[in-house]
This record gives sequence, structure tokens and C-alpha cells, in this order.
Amino acid sequence: MYRQIATGIGAAALIGLSAPAFADRQATATEIEKIVPVLKAAGYVSWEEIELDDDGPLFEVDDARKADGSKWDVKLSASDFQIVREKKD
Repeated sequence: MYRQIATGIGAAALIGLSAPAFADRQATATEIEKIVPVLKAAGYVSWEEIELDDDGPLFEVDDARKADGSKWDVKLSASDFQIVREKKD
């Protein structure tokens, strides 16, 4: 029985080690140069941060603000940098 438990724990550890550990990352300067004009054309005047979310992959723009002060969470395609979703905060 102990051997089965140890084998199960060992297998779980190997699976955990072999699975890639992806994490969101900040957008690069080149990516930001492509994203900012898209945000401005959509009426956004400021934002908190831009990061690449590994779930999409999509760029996430947190707390993007329009001229009227409204806050939005915006997602852009990682392939063509176009807005794919806007959600009012």
C-alpha cells in the first residue's frame, strides 16, 4: 500500500514538473507600439498595464479609461492586435 502511495506521489510530481509553467507577461515595447494606436482609436486615453495573458493568448489591458472617465477591461488579439472584447468595470 505504501508503495502505491509513493508511486502515485512520484507520478504526480513528474506531471507537475513536465507541465510547462506559463505565466502572464508584460507586453514588450514593440507590442505596445502596436497596441497603443488601437486603444487610442477606440477612445481610450489611459490604462494601468498591458500584459499577454497565456489563456488566449490575448493581450489584457487593465483599467483602460475613456475620456468620460469610465473604466474598461480590454482584450486584444495577440496575432493582429485588434480589440476582441471590452468589458466595463
